[in-house]
Amino acid sequence: MVISDNSSAALIAKFLRARGVSRVFALCGGHIMPIWMRLDAEGIRIIDVRDERAAVHMAQAHAELTGEIGVALVTAGPAVTNAMTGIANAFVSRAPVLVLSGTPPTGQENRGSLQDIDHTLLVRSITRYARTVRKPDLVLQELDEAVERAFGHGGDPGPVYLDFPTDTLRAEVPAAVVLEEHLRPKPRVVQLPLPDVVAQAVDLLWGARRPLVISGRGAKGAGAELIQFLDRLGAVYLDTGESRGIVPDGHPSVVNAVRGKVMGQADVVVTIGRRLDFQLAYGSPAVYGNAKFIRISDSPSELRDNRRGAVELLADPAATLAALVATAGNRKSNVDRQWADGLRAEHEQRAGKLAQVMRTAPPDEEGRIHPNFLLSVLQSRLKDDCILVNDGGDFLSFSRVGLSASTVLDPGPFGCIGVGVPYGISAALAFPNRQVVVATGDGSFGFNAIEIDTAVRHRSPVVIVVANNGAWQIEVHDQKVTHGKVVGTKLQFSDHAAMARAFGMYAERVEKGEDLAGALDRAFANSPALVDVVVSPEAVSSDAKSGLAWVPDLQPLAAWEEAEQKWRYPAR
Repeated sequence: MVISDNSSAALIAKFLRARGVSRVFALCGGHIMPIWMRLDAEGIRIIDVRDERAAVHMAQAHAELTGEIGVALVTAGPAVTNAMTGIANAFVSRAPVLVLSGTPPTGQENRGSLQDIDHTLLVRSITRYARTVRKPDLVLQELDEAVERAFGHGGDPGPVYLDFPTDTLRAEVPAAVVLEEHLRPKPRVVQLPLPDVVAQAVDLLWGARRPLVISGRGAKGAGAELIQFLDRLGAVYLDTGESRGIVPDGHPSVVNAVRGKVMGQADVVVTIGRRLDFQLAYGSPAVYGNAKFIRISDSPSELRDNRRGAVELLADPAATLAALVATAGNRKSNVDRQWADGLRAEHEQRAGKLAQVMRTAPPDEEGRIHPNFLLSVLQSRLKDDCILVNDGGDFLSFSRVGLSASTVLDPGPFGCIGVGVPYGISAALAFPNRQVVVATGDGSFGFNAIEIDTAVRHRSPVVIVVANNGAWQIEVHDQKVTHGKVVGTKLQFSDHAAMARAFGMYAERVEKGEDLAGALDRAFANSPALVDVVVSPEAVSSDAKSGLAWVPDLQPLAAWEEAEQKWRYPAR
C-alpha cells in the first residue's frame, strides 16, 4: 500500500527531518512500515539492527555524543518488550531518546489481534512521556511535546515513547493542523542561576579549606567552564562515568586515584549535574563526614536526591559555573594548598605505579594474558580524539581505571552491561573520522554480539576488543570466596573472532602477549574489526575485592557498608 505524502507517517518523517534527525536506529515490522517507508522518502538513513534493545542503545549513544535527540523505531508487541532494557537504561542515564512504535489498527484493538498489547502501560514508569496517538490531527503536537520532554524542558531529561495505530499512520492529516510552530526546532533553554544564590555559593566555596568537585551528566556541555572554575578556585576534582574526559587527566585538580580518601576529607562537596547514587555512596555522612554540599544542575533529580545542598542552584551548569567565577572576581581562595597538592601528588604516584604494573603484568601459568597488560597495550594506541566505550562487569573494573580518552561511554548508573557493541557502532557512524574503540568483557559482548552484522552492513568503522576470560568473573570470585563453590557462572573460551569473520568483519584471536600489539595495529588499519584476546580468569579485579558482588544491605561496597553501619548504629 502506497503511503500518501499527506499521511501521519509522512508527517512524522517530515517532523524528524525538520528537527535535524539524519539517522534512525530501527528494526522493521508491519505495524511501523508506513513510517519506515516515509523515513526513506525523506532521505533519513535507517540503521537497521538485529535486536530492538540495540536500536535504543544506539539512539542513546547518538544522543549523548551529539547532544541531538536519538531516535529508535521498533514495531509492536515483542519488539517493544525487547526495547525496554534500552529504554530503562536511557531513563536512568537521563538521555534524550525518542522511541516510536506502532499498534494494531483501531478497529482491531483489544480483540486479540497480532501483537496487540498496551505498550504505554509497559513503558510509562521508564519514560518521561508515553502516549498512543490515535488521531491524525494530534500527531504533530504530540511529537513536539515528546521531544520537549525528552530534553528535560520542564523536568528531568530522558526517553519518551509514542506509538500509533497503523490506520492512523495511513490516514491523511488535515492541512490546517500542520502548524509550522510544531515543526520548527526549538532553541535550547538556558536557565540562569539566581545572583543571590550564586553569591551564597561563592561565600561557601571561597571560604572552604578542602573543596571537592564531582561532575556528572549535566556537566557534559560545560567542560570549558568547569576547567576555568577549577583553575580559579583550586578545588580537587573527581570525574564519574557520566562525564569522563571533560577534564583532562593531566589537569592539576584531578585526584581520581585517591577517590575514597578525598571523599572522606572534603569540607565542601560540589556536584555538577550528578546524582548522589550508589557510585557516590548516596552522599552519606558515614562517608563524607560533616561536609556541606552544593548542588548544581538543570535537572531536579540531580539537585536534591539523598542529600540536600547547603546551596542549591537549579540552573544551566555552564552558566552557573561562569557566574560563580565572575562573582568571585579577584577574591582569594582559602583552599589548603598543602592538602590539595598532596592529594594530587598521591594521585600521580598511584597512577604512575598502576601504569607500570599494567605494562609488566605477567601472564598466568597457562600463558593467558593479564587484563592489565591488554589495557596497557591498547591505551598506547588510543588517539587524542578517541571515543572509548568501556563495557563489562569484571573487565569494566579493570578498564575504567586502565583506559582513558577524551570521550568515554560506559554501562552507566543502571549497570546495563552489553551496551558496548551498539554504543560503538553508533559512535563510529556519528563520527566516522574519529577513532572509536569498544573495550568489553566476553560476557557483556555476548548480549549484542549479533550487531557485528549491523556494523559490517553499515560500514561502521569501530574496533572491538574482547577480553575473553570464559566466565562471569566477579560472580565466580564471589562464589569461591563466599560460598566455596562455583555454580552457573563459567563460560567457554569461545572464538569470537571466528564469529566476527563469519559476518564479514576483520578479526583476529590473540592468545599470547607478544602477538597483541600487531593484532591491534592490523585491526585499526582494517576497521570495522574485532580482536578476541584470551585473558586470565585468575586476575582479580578491584570490584571483585570490594564486595560489590554480594550486595551489602546499605551501601554497595564493603568498606562503605561498614562505615554506614557504624554511623547509623554506633552502640552496636
